[in-house]
Parts: sequence; C-alpha cells; structure tokens
Amino acid sequence: MTRLLQPVLAGVVTAVVGFASSFAVLLAGFRAVGADQRQAASGLLAVCVATGVVAVWLGLRQRQPIVVAWSTPGAALLAATGAVEGGYPAAVGAFAVSGLLIVAAGLFTALGRWIAAIPAPIAGAMLAGILLDLCLAPVRALGEVPSAAVPTVLVWALLSRYARMWAVPGALLVAVIVIALSGPEMGAVDARPVLEVTVPSWNAQALVTVALPLFLVTMASQNVPGMAVLAGYGYRPPLRTVLTSTGLASVLGAPLGGHAVNLAAISAALAAGPDADPDPERRWIASVTAGVSMIVLGVGSGLATALVLLSPPMLIEAVAGLALLGAFASAITSAVAEPQGREAAAVTFVVTASGLTILGVGAAFWGLVAGGLMTLLHRRPLRAVPVTG
Repeated sequence: MTRLLQPVLAGVVTAVVGFASSFAVLLAGFRAVGADQRQAASGLLAVCVATGVVAVWLGLRQRQPIVVAWSTPGAALLAATGAVEGGYPAAVGAFAVSGLLIVAAGLFTALGRWIAAIPAPIAGAMLAGILLDLCLAPVRALGEVPSAAVPTVLVWALLSRYARMWAVPGALLVAVIVIALSGPEMGAVDARPVLEVTVPSWNAQALVTVALPLFLVTMASQNVPGMAVLAGYGYRPPLRTVLTSTGLASVLGAPLGGHAVNLAAISAALAAGPDADPDPERRWIASVTAGVSMIVLGVGSGLATALVLLSPPMLIEAVAGLALLGAFASAITSAVAEPQGREAAAVTFVVTASGLTILGVGAAFWGLVAGGLMTLLHRRPLRAVPVTG
C-alpha cells in the first residue's frame, strides 16, 4: 500500500497543479472567442474529461507515464485572437479541424516531421508573441484593480520563491477569496457541471485564424516538447498512437467546447520523474491517477467557471498572465538561443505580438509566415549576377 501511495499522490498533484495553474487561461480564451458562461463551463468540463480518459487509456495500454493535458498555449492563442467571423460556432468548428489535423499528423508521419522541422527560434518566438499580451495583464491589473491585484501578485511572488509548484494555485486562491468577499452574492452561483452542445460552423477566416495556428501551437509547444520530456526520462511511447488518440479526443470534445487535447509538457515531469516512483516501471500509475483526478476536477468546472466570470476580467487575466510567465520565459529563451536565427525570430515575435490582421487572418499566422520567409532568405543568400558588356 505504501508503494502505491507515492505514485497515486504524484498523480493527484499533477492533475491539481495542471488544472489550477491554467484553467483561468482556458476560460479567458473561451470568453474571448464568444463563449457564454454555460458554453465556457461546458468547454472546461469537456477538456477535463477528454484529457482524463485519454491519459487513463494510454497509461493502461502503454504502461508508461503519458500525462495528457489541454493546450494552454492554444487557450492563450484564443485569448489573443478574440472574436472570429461566425462567432463561437465558427470557433468550435475550428477546434474540430485542429483536432483532425493532429490526427492527420499521427497518420501521416511526413506531416508530423514537417511540424517538428519548424525551427525552434520561430516556434518559440511565435509562442512568445501570443503570450505577451496576457503576460502584461498582471502589470495592468496593478493599476486598474490594485486592491485585488496586489495581494494576488504578492502571494504569487512569495510562493514562487518558497514553494514554486504552488505559486499559481496560491495566487488563484487569493483571487477567489477576493471575488468571494467583494463580488456578488455567492449563493446565486450554480456549481452544477454543464454540458452545452454547440453546432459547429466553418468559414475560411476562422480556419486560418484559429484552426491552423491552434494546430501549430499545440504541436510545437505541447506535443513535441511533451515527447522530449518523456524521452528524457527514458520513455518513448508510439507517436502515432499519442497523436491519433489526443486528436480524436479533440474532435469529439469540440462540439462541447473543448479546444485541444495534447501531451503535457511542463507537468509531465511530475508523473514521469523519480519523485513519482523510484521504479520507472511503476510511474504509469501516476499518469493514470492524474487522468482520473482530472475527470473529478472537471465535475467542479461549473463552480470554477462561475467564480471566474463573477470576477473583474482584468483580475482573471492577471492570474492567467502569472500562470504563463514561465512559458513566456521559455519561449523567449528558445527564440534567441541560436544566434543565426535571432533576426527571423525577432520578426516572428513582433508580427505575432502586434495583433496584425490582414484579410481577416490573425497575427499568429502572419508571424509564422514572416519568420519563415526571413529564415529562407537568410539560408539562401542571393548570388550576384555577373555584369557583361
């Protein structure tokens, strides 16, 4: 029993940290693309259940600690993109298409290789550009809602020094307390889990602005690093099985509001590392427990959504920004790590962060295009044309 307790507790911690540290980002993204309270709660429940089911299935089948999560960078992309043509149904349609692209990446290995071949500086710069605005939110909140933001940021800063794993959950707890003390009557909050079906629609603008960048961000910032983390601990699950499973879960969850299911990148180490169990052959118990715990947490998604939507939007954006600071720092580091790729990465970053929209297509796509063109330009120098005469 004692040997079983360690991986089980590691799995519970993995789920709680993953949920508490980024569900505010997820709800901010749903709100930005037009979801109402019921639709946002449904989306949160859908991704919780989908990630949990896939994690349990992959863990039991592969006997490896394959931690599954929702796409936090993808949610940040939604928050940065904002409303799309066709409203929330078009965003839901884009979620489904993104899932289909992930399935295709699993079925057609060449596509997966192409995504993996995106230069790390370009991928990092695109992600950093997407995250920048949300990461500025804590600073803006200090000016706009100081009574709520100051204690939230202060607790985050102290815990990041003394109990780093709990820094974002602690900040979120402070924000919830502030909401409860200063917000509307909490007795009116409906805590019941919600499933709200949204019939998807499709249009070119939503597909290019949401579906394609969501697919690229999820692959480059979640699935590829997630596989690298597992490989670092000696695990090599079949990529095809992982991608087809998470992609199919994304497609099935889309009508309920789920945006993307993928490998965990940051929290993967909590279940795959030695703290989960000294025996590498037993760490899959932690990932399976994390999956079950995520399903349980999803049952409380109605309460979580209601609390968030009762709060000042800037406060929740601030918590989301605190949760993403680590990812932003990693993305910036990746963008500038290689001297020969820095100019292309800088172009990608500034275009993505600009919020530029051309032909209804958002900045993340154009940032990737601009950075790709700069990369090609610098890799293929023009030859001087000899002058005759």
